[in-house]
Amino acid sequence: MKRGLLETLIKWKQKMDRKPLIIRGARQVGKTWLMKEFGKTHYKNVAYVNFETALSLHHIFESGFEVEKLILALKIETGADIVPGETLVILDEIQECEAAITSLKYFQENANQYHIVAAGSLLGVASNKKRSFPVGKVDFLDLHPLSFSEFLLAVNEPQLLDLLQKKDWGLVTAFKSKYIDLLKQYYYVGGMPEVVLTFINQKDFKKVREKQLNILSSYEQDFSKHAPNEIVPRIRLVWQSLPSQLAKENRKFTYGNLKKGARAREFELAIEWLTNAGIVHKVNRCNKPGMPLIAYAVLSDFKLFILDVGLLAAMGNLDIHTLISEQSLFEEFKGALTEQYVLQQLKSIDQLPIYYWSAEKATAEIDFLIQYQNLIIPIEVKAAENLKAKSLKSYHQKFSPEMSIRTSLSDYRKDDWLVNLPLYACWTFIE
Repeated sequence: MKRGLLETLIKWKQKMDRKPLIIRGARQVGKTWLMKEFGKTHYKNVAYVNFETALSLHHIFESGFEVEKLILALKIETGADIVPGETLVILDEIQECEAAITSLKYFQENANQYHIVAAGSLLGVASNKKRSFPVGKVDFLDLHPLSFSEFLLAVNEPQLLDLLQKKDWGLVTAFKSKYIDLLKQYYYVGGMPEVVLTFINQKDFKKVREKQLNILSSYEQDFSKHAPNEIVPRIRLVWQSLPSQLAKENRKFTYGNLKKGARAREFELAIEWLTNAGIVHKVNRCNKPGMPLIAYAVLSDFKLFILDVGLLAAMGNLDIHTLISEQSLFEEFKGALTEQYVLQQLKSIDQLPIYYWSAEKATAEIDFLIQYQNLIIPIEVKAAENLKAKSLKSYHQKFSPEMSIRTSLSDYRKDDWLVNLPLYACWTFIE
């Protein structure tokens, strides 16, 4: 499978001021494959270490940060000759050895000739622990499930992707039915690499669902294994509530949906753990579309999405028959799948601040508000071909943005103040 971040890794390799690179992402989004593929295709050899199994290295890293000693230990462990510029050193599941995380600081300061890539499934959680995190001494890269554009490549539809990238709207419209069929498949399958491979190899939606349920089960096991015991029950309550939270009309996270009388202070740590683990995305409300958006964020108001639309479909026990119905799939959970899908595509765009906006008295709401280059762009999501954009019109009259986007199943159209992007092309506003 081709992942877009391979190009980013190539640029990292070529940088003169290259730092050790940490790839962040939830479990099973493809971090290990990406690192190994990068090493295999762009280096003479690879020295791969997994700190879940290489327990003998833990003591060596704990005993000090003399770089040449650590390199010697890595050579012995991997059997690889580690040559600067020719060998990619991969430190996988690095969160299992806190000293290994700290060592990245010393590699950057004293031996940046070595090319080091690290990854871990719970790095966001690990960075909150007692040992100092190498802030400013490492570069970061966030890996998410396959975007719809990556999915098109995976299912061998590069020409359809090429039309979208070229914004050839005439031909895109001509092949609309193919795009919608593929989009339906993506809603059900999602972008978790192992699930996508199962779909490609077996074309069996029952097997797809089994893989998704296995991933969801592994996440729940992580709650018990890695989270503090006292917040595990609260993590489960938050996690299990997400389909119903997103199926509400305004999607805003409501503590009362967890249990009667629930309060924010009871569940703040549970939500923080889930977001740090990378399996939940928190999207805060902005009370004003000002630059930068973070300055106008309302921290007490937010939506919680999970990392993958296919996993949300599995959590909601989405029936396979919705794939062959005309429109119902896009409207499932009151359009929650569609909003989840759009959020997932926006998340695949690097360093894109994402919020939502609503009026103080909730008379209007914009599904997503993004800060792209020097613009604040409102995005309204429509689950089907309903093109009434009352909230977007209200927002436009109030704030007069340079660009407004509505994304729906309707064809591409550009009016005076509004661009309608088909859902399968919702990410094409980027340059």
